[in-house]
Amino acid sequence: MHSKQANIKVGNIKQENIKQANIKQANIKQANIKQANIKQAAIGMAAGILGAVFLWAGSAGAEERFSDLRHAQWAADSIAYLANRGTVAGYGGGQFKPDGAVTRAQAVAFMARELYPDEVPEKDPAYADVPPTHPFYREIAVASAKGLAGGFPDGSFRPDAPVSRAETAAFLARAYALQPGEGTAEPSDIGSHWAAAPIRALSSNGLIGGYAEGTYRPDRPVTRAEYAVFLTRVIRFERDAAIRAKDWDKLISYMTVKEQAGQMLMPDIRMWNGQPTTTVHDGLKAIVREQSPGGFILFDKNIVNAEQVATFTHRLQAEAGDIPLFLGADQEGGVIKRIPGGTNLPGQMALGATGDAALAETAGKLTGEELRALGLQLNFAPDLDVNRNPDNPIIGMRSFGSDPDLVARLGLASIKGLREAGVVAAVKHFPGHGDTAVDSHLGLPVLPYGRDRLEAVELKPFRAAIEGGVEMIMTAHIAFPAIDDERVVSAKDGTEVPVPATLSKKVMTGLLREELGFKGVVISDAFTMQGIAEHFGEANAVKRAVAAGVDIILMPQDPAAARQTLVDAVKDGTVPRETIHAAVKRILALKDRYGLFERGGESLSAKLAAVRTVVGSAPHREAEREIAERAVTLLAGRDGKRPDAIQPGDRVLIAAADQEQAGQLKRQLAAANPELSLRIETSVLGAGGAAGLRAAIDGADYVIAASYQFRNNASQFGWADYQAVIDELNARGKRYALLSLGNPYELLHLKNVKSGLALYGKQEPNTAAGVKALLGLLEPAGTLPAAAT
Repeated sequence: MHSKQANIKVGNIKQENIKQANIKQANIKQANIKQANIKQAAIGMAAGILGAVFLWAGSAGAEERFSDLRHAQWAADSIAYLANRGTVAGYGGGQFKPDGAVTRAQAVAFMARELYPDEVPEKDPAYADVPPTHPFYREIAVASAKGLAGGFPDGSFRPDAPVSRAETAAFLARAYALQPGEGTAEPSDIGSHWAAAPIRALSSNGLIGGYAEGTYRPDRPVTRAEYAVFLTRVIRFERDAAIRAKDWDKLISYMTVKEQAGQMLMPDIRMWNGQPTTTVHDGLKAIVREQSPGGFILFDKNIVNAEQVATFTHRLQAEAGDIPLFLGADQEGGVIKRIPGGTNLPGQMALGATGDAALAETAGKLTGEELRALGLQLNFAPDLDVNRNPDNPIIGMRSFGSDPDLVARLGLASIKGLREAGVVAAVKHFPGHGDTAVDSHLGLPVLPYGRDRLEAVELKPFRAAIEGGVEMIMTAHIAFPAIDDERVVSAKDGTEVPVPATLSKKVMTGLLREELGFKGVVISDAFTMQGIAEHFGEANAVKRAVAAGVDIILMPQDPAAARQTLVDAVKDGTVPRETIHAAVKRILALKDRYGLFERGGESLSAKLAAVRTVVGSAPHREAEREIAERAVTLLAGRDGKRPDAIQPGDRVLIAAADQEQAGQLKRQLAAANPELSLRIETSVLGAGGAAGLRAAIDGADYVIAASYQFRNNASQFGWADYQAVIDELNARGKRYALLSLGNPYELLHLKNVKSGLALYGKQEPNTAAGVKALLGLLEPAGTLPAAAT
């Protein structure tokens, strides 16, 4: 192919009803080959190309890079594409020899690797010049058996003979059963040529090009670069047709096993070369190009501001090729948030305190709208864990509460809101992380309850979500012996440990798929977490998770190694091919359902304009305020209705766990009603409790003692210091309020609290609502959603 060849874009070809069989092209006469009566109908789909075709590199080097393409840049993309697929290989030393002629052996080998990569021929090829030692012996045997190419009347195959442009068209038209497309222009020199029909089939679909004078030169030999371009165009054409037809089985048949394994991985991309990843740099481009990941999860290190995130995701999708990326984040609201400058929702337990499903749906919808504006289509939320254990160090106020019916009701509403905004809800952490005292980031929790208890509590919200059509569920790295009592030897210390749900076929397939009837995508919790990493080793864990029924591995520690682990597992039969095929089909279908394949319409400038009008918009801020205010819950009040009130002219002492939190409360209190003429001091409530605050308490009329307990066991928190302050305030008859800014379990550990509020978060919307309640500007109307048991 010369550089003057027409640049026909396959993606814009409008061809209807591409059929994989029955191309009625008869009597193609093979010039110089004299191969008679080739019947096209017996060729194309003989081995079921519509099925799950898995592609191995064979003798080709899938990651090979070539240094001799300087004068063949027009073909460099195609050569790299086929090399990554394991279809073509070089000659060593970085040499591809793009101007060298393609031989018959090479031509059929490339097609056989694409269409029948692991086929074992039933019989040897009957060619005198193709001995079993020939490097392309298997491929020639397969090509012969499948009708891709035949030999000569003298019994030879002539493997080293060069292939012409006409033969190339005939080979490709047969192999891919191509019908004529809508294009009408055709080369001027193919009229009565023996290969006119296959040349027209390719030309009318934009898959081959001619020369400046309108000729095709059918009898001219094909170079290795030209052949790579022809074959790449056909493969991409077939993939594009499959995508437009939403034929995921067909698309999978044109994906290599590495591509399929890549779709099942969702790495994080926080750092590169010691710097946070906030742009699409060369390292990230290489990951997308070479590892074909199904998506990425974004964290704070990837985020600078809203416009940067929208730009980042836009350019990241542009690198993804024909299969888009899932781009997701943990946007639960409250303490777990990623949206920069966006609406800072008060969190799930605050919603639980309102008990209002309509508010939960609103929260889900506005969260989805902001994520979608930022180019994120996947939210790892809502959290459907039922937080029954006050000592839970990782869930706590991330849960809607301790009542499984409340969690189910608000969870369904949140899922509905996200779906309305066009964002996938990935609910978590199945089968339930709410009653553990171990953080699975740091260890392997075990939930010891029987099946009846699991049904009544942990499983209830997930069952409701599945019945409500939830499309993605995240697993928990937690062992449930009542469901699976298998124990294995730990890679960490050689002790016996239980198998966590993520790696359990009884949980992932038996319980989730078969009993509960879940048909959607199963994604693991992060594989960097110690509940998995330290006991099982990543390679073993990846194989076990996928064999158990997990579709996507989130945050593998070494994505490239994890992908190769899956490839090897499929090749050696450890993981059935059908398992990979089913997982990838679910992933592709979900991406399509949420419009990810509909790309190219909206410009970056339009996306940035939307960011400015959607993220942190006035209606969203109003919803944020309403949730926070309706969540304020009375923990204790002398009249049973409200906390002690701050009065005009009061000297107010704010004692918080850190100076930043105290300063935030001071600013909000001063701004809420300047006419009160309050004199406000701040202090840090640290070790020593009341002793360090005694002088400040002496001079105060009102004391705010703010507690924040999260990411630790509540029973191990420094409650003695707070109790000392409460006792001091009670003894002096001071007006005060205990403000619970975290998990609302203070009254389990503190006695004789006379005045207190639960706000369910230390974010500004939560604390602003609490300040209003202390000033008598709103009545605490929330209901404590977390039972103190």
